[in-house]
Amino acid sequence: MTFAVPTRLHCMDTTPQISSPDLHPAARAVAQLIDGVEDARLDDPTPCPEYAVRELLGHLVGLATAFRDAARKDLGPSTDTAPGSVRPVLGNDWRTVLPQRLDELAEAWTTPGAWDGDTQAGGVTFPAAIAGRVAINELVIHGWDLARATGQDYAPGGASLQVSYELMKPTGDDPSGDGMFGPVVEVASNAPLLDRVVGFSGRRPDWQPGN
Repeated sequence: MTFAVPTRLHCMDTTPQISSPDLHPAARAVAQLIDGVEDARLDDPTPCPEYAVRELLGHLVGLATAFRDAARKDLGPSTDTAPGSVRPVLGNDWRTVLPQRLDELAEAWTTPGAWDGDTQAGGVTFPAAIAGRVAINELVIHGWDLARATGQDYAPGGASLQVSYELMKPTGDDPSGDGMFGPVVEVASNAPLLDRVVGFSGRRPDWQPGN
């Protein structure tokens, strides 16, 4: 699994955005799931076929770190390594580290200059105005993955969902109809926004462990 960054930058609007979305709601929505993850479920499947719960949690730690550093323009190993090149390893201290990283991520994108110029994540250099939105999208989608895999409710917030929707919806410039994560799963146009965003990510909104 990789950050959903590279394949569509050529057809995305990279002009500086007037407003800067708040990452706190999406980060909090993920952090609120942590206490509901039982140790006995760490090897359970998730909607990401190649990740069990433990790898998904490791990926969340890694992406929170990478996009925190991307906001700070602190470019280096955390931002220049493609996440798919190394399988995530979950540290024993993840229950402390993950909420800390999520908080640092959200705060980093409130600092002056965070949304300006170019930055890097997943080994890709692109406008910070897009990178911050990609970070929200990563939190929204992988938060849903974690909630669904561990049987928890999930509410990332309407503004965060709208960012994901605008970022991932297929465009006329992509004749394949694929989304940022791969083939789109068709979802009714009047379905809840979360279900439509999940469908754009190539996931089935009705996914349950074992199906």
